[in-house]
Amino acid sequence: MDGHDAENTKQSTADMTAFVQNLLQQMQSRFQTMSESIISKIDEMGNRIDELEQSINDLRAEMGQEGSPSPSAPLKAREEPKSAEDS
Repeated sequence: MDGHDAENTKQSTADMTAFVQNLLQQMQSRFQTMSESIISKIDEMGNRIDELEQSINDLRAEMGQEGSPSPSAPLKAREEPKSAEDS
C-alpha cells in the first residue's frame, strides 16, 4: 500500500502543478489584455486632449486672442473688451 500511496501523492502533486501553471497562464493572459486595454485608453485620451487643445487654439484665434499670454491672464484685461462689445 505504501507504493500505491506514494504514486497517488506524485500524481496529486503533478495535478496540482499543472493546475497552478494553467492558472498562472490564465492570469498572465488577463493581465496582458488589461494592460493593452489601459494603454489603448491612455492613447485615446492623449488624442482627445490634443484635439481639445487644437479646438481651444482655434477658438482663441477666432476671437483674436492668439497673442494672449495664457488663459490665466488678469481678469480686468479680459473683462474690458467684453464690456465694450456688450454696449
